[in-house]
Amino acid sequence: MTSRQKRKLTEFLFLLPTLIAFLMVIIIPFIFGIYYSFTDWQGTGAVSQNVGFANYKAIFQEPGFLHSFLVTLLFTVLNIITVNVVAFIISLLVTSEIRGRNVYRAGFFVPNLIGGIVLGLVWQFIFSNILPSIGQTLGLPTLSKSLISNKDTVMITMVTVNTWQYAGYIMLIYVASIQGISKSVMEAAEVDGARYWTRVRKIQIPLMANAFTISLFLTLTNSFKMYDVNVALTNGGPVSIFMMKPVQASELLALNIYNTAFKYNNMAQGQAKAVVFFVVLTIFSVIQVTWNKSKEVEA
Repeated sequence: MTSRQKRKLTEFLFLLPTLIAFLMVIIIPFIFGIYYSFTDWQGTGAVSQNVGFANYKAIFQEPGFLHSFLVTLLFTVLNIITVNVVAFIISLLVTSEIRGRNVYRAGFFVPNLIGGIVLGLVWQFIFSNILPSIGQTLGLPTLSKSLISNKDTVMITMVTVNTWQYAGYIMLIYVASIQGISKSVMEAAEVDGARYWTRVRKIQIPLMANAFTISLFLTLTNSFKMYDVNVALTNGGPVSIFMMKPVQASELLALNIYNTAFKYNNMAQGQAKAVVFFVVLTIFSVIQVTWNKSKEVEA
C-alpha cells in the first residue's frame, strides 16, 4: 500500500463514524419513512397493508393540511423579508464608525442563543399579559387584547418573534461580507461624490451577492421548518375557518405533521405529509439558490 493510499484510508476511517451516524439517523429513517407513507402503519406493530397513494390523496383533501401549507408559505415570505431587511440594516450599523459597535453586535446576536421553547413562552407572556395591560392603560383598543388570540394578528406576532431571534444570526453573515469588501473601493466611490446609500446600493449589495444567497437559503429553510416557537407561542391557535371547516389559524406545516402523527396517532398519513414537506422545501430551496447564484455571476 502506497503512502497516498494509506492517507486516503486514514481519512476514510476518520469520516466513518460520522458517515455511520448520518446513515443511521438520516438516510435509513428517510427511506423507511417513504415506505411507511404508502401503508396504514399506526406507529406500533407491523404494517397490515399497503394503501398506495391513499394517504397522499387524503392529505390534499384535508382542509387543515392545505391551510397549514398556505400559512407556512405566507409566514416564510414575510419572515424572509423582515429577517433579512432587519439583519442587513443592523449589519450596516455595526460596521459603521459608531461607538460601541462590538457591544451592539453581541447584543443583537444574544437572542439567537435562547431556545425556541423558552423564547416562545417569554413572548407569549408579553403578548398575552404585558401588552394588553399597556393597551388598557393607554386606551389603545388594538393592544387591549392578546395579539396571539386574534387570527388577524397572530401571524404578525410569529414573524416578530422569529425576526427578533434570527436577525442577529443573519447579521453576522452580512457583517463578514461587508468586512470582506475592499475599503479602497468604498473610498474611491466616496471621493467620486457617491452618497452613502448610493455606495450601499451600487457597490456593497452587488459585492455581497454570495452572502445574500446563504442568508436567504438559511431563512427559507428555517421558516419552513419552524416548530418550537410555533408550539410555545401559539400552539397553532386560534381557531379559524377554511374551506368551511375549523382549522388552526397559525399551525405551520411542521406542527401539523407532528399533530397528525403523534396527537391523532396517524403515523402513515403524518409521514406522507413529511414526504410532501421535504419535496416542497427541496424545490423551493433549489429555485432560490439557483436564482441567487445567477445574480452572483451578474455581480
